[in-house]
Amino acid sequence: MRVNHPFAKPLVLATLVAVLSAPAAFATPKNPDKSVTAYEGTPSAVDADSAKVVRSPGAPELTDAEFEKAKKIYFERCAGCHGVLRKGATGKPLTPDITQERGLEYLKTFINYGSPAGMPNWGTSGDFTPEEVERMAKYIMHEPPQPPEYSLADMKETWEVVVPPEARPTKQMNNLNLKNLFSVTLRDAGQIALIDGDTKKIVHVIDTGYAVHISRMSASGRYLFVIGRDALVNMVDLWMKEPDTVAKIKVGMEARSVETSKYKGWEDKYAIAGTYWPPQFVIMDGQTLEPKKVVGTRGMTVDTQEYHPEPRVAAIVASHSHPEFIVNVKETGVIKLVNYEDLDNLSITNIAAARFLHDGGWDSSMRYFLTAANNSNKIAVVDAKDRELESLVDVGQIPHPGRGANFVDPEHGPVWATSHLGDQTIRMIGTDPKGHPDKAWKVVRTLDGQGGGSLFIKTHPKSDNLWVDTALNPGEDISQSVAVFDINNLEDGYEVLPIAEWADLGEGPKRVVQPEYNYAGDEVWFSVWNGQEQKSAIVIVDDKTRKLKKVIKDERLVTPTGKFNVYNTQHDVY
Repeated sequence: MRVNHPFAKPLVLATLVAVLSAPAAFATPKNPDKSVTAYEGTPSAVDADSAKVVRSPGAPELTDAEFEKAKKIYFERCAGCHGVLRKGATGKPLTPDITQERGLEYLKTFINYGSPAGMPNWGTSGDFTPEEVERMAKYIMHEPPQPPEYSLADMKETWEVVVPPEARPTKQMNNLNLKNLFSVTLRDAGQIALIDGDTKKIVHVIDTGYAVHISRMSASGRYLFVIGRDALVNMVDLWMKEPDTVAKIKVGMEARSVETSKYKGWEDKYAIAGTYWPPQFVIMDGQTLEPKKVVGTRGMTVDTQEYHPEPRVAAIVASHSHPEFIVNVKETGVIKLVNYEDLDNLSITNIAAARFLHDGGWDSSMRYFLTAANNSNKIAVVDAKDRELESLVDVGQIPHPGRGANFVDPEHGPVWATSHLGDQTIRMIGTDPKGHPDKAWKVVRTLDGQGGGSLFIKTHPKSDNLWVDTALNPGEDISQSVAVFDINNLEDGYEVLPIAEWADLGEGPKRVVQPEYNYAGDEVWFSVWNGQEQKSAIVIVDDKTRKLKKVIKDERLVTPTGKFNVYNTQHDVY
């Protein structure tokens, strides 16, 4: 079946022998799961028009118009896998030294037919015309156009303090139960919805950047920070009579991560945002978002020690052990411990982990940061107290934990769990080196879920349930439901709950994504993510009975995806 997802493309079942025997330098990851293609094929938020045209000797001629059309297609369809500069990201490099050696006819065949390893069949699927296939083959034989850099001065031109700190309230001016407030991403609307977890009503919708990726809370629980894929950061004051943006800034051209300082004595002092383009991060004033320090991430990879010009900043978390931010640099596989005590003499500890770093979260003690190196099929464990790599743990194919899930395994003690994009497994890693030293930093249990395509796994300290979504699985029944395990009886398997069916939305892909608990830990909220022109919903399940409790339907709920409970996000409860 065809995956009805904004970025998913069907894979061809058979390709030419020449494509199947492609040399490793041009091959794609060996995974036929369409869920991986759907995930990795996300377009770049970089404006293709900003990238300068470059001509290369030995490459076929393209007119200016052809070059501009091909450049636009590349940024929208290809950059998510192969990188803006085509140096390789989760896809392999497509630089002229490789592509010119392959030749025009080979490239046309590869683009047209794709491969079972994950390359979409752009031609035979009907997505590209024969003319576009040839144009793209010619285009990747030229040097990649490079977008402009983005400096501190560029950021300051976009920086706006809407309400200065001295004009903000000195106490909470609304009656909202902030601990049980949810920030919900309305992806294609360029907005977030603040939903009251008690009344289940939308209390305010706030304009933000394009495709908000995450919401993060300040240490005090007052300020909500959201960042869109267009690198616009909004700072929302939840104490205002009607919560709204009090400061905003554009920190680059494409981004995914934002965080605030949480170490004792430094609460709300700084904010940090990391960008995909340019590859860098910026430390900002935690009250106004004034940019203070920009740091580039270009450098050598941890494995082959080769220079990479486009190592993107993925997850960022705030250390509870030192005044530091922990920054994942995706393509190089370096985890940076950025000490913010003295910005003029910035101290950064570089930890060599594994490529390609993505998302992760804390263990239950808040000492160890566990993060996915997704295409290395590993979880890196960082001891934030001793500032060192504790372990690299082999897991399943393309781990994608979100923040992960902490609970006490009845046999193995405290564990942290991850699900996967590339296979059906859920892996539990022991996290108690003192109480269970023989279990620590090892996979102590493996369960089978519904399938690959999982984006989030979740539980709560007050719950006995472990929830696993499969939003990007190509099977409609699987992507529209969730699996739930009883933590006390994990070997009994999972129960499937038909979340999308409960939403009763009519037509559309209706992907069910991201379980999120309320403050009390007795409700689980799910997004039923439908098409932009179709009806979406939030489905709320009673955690104890696993029965439907409430469906939130509202015309303002346009493509809801991530949901972030204020208290749980503030205190890293997962």
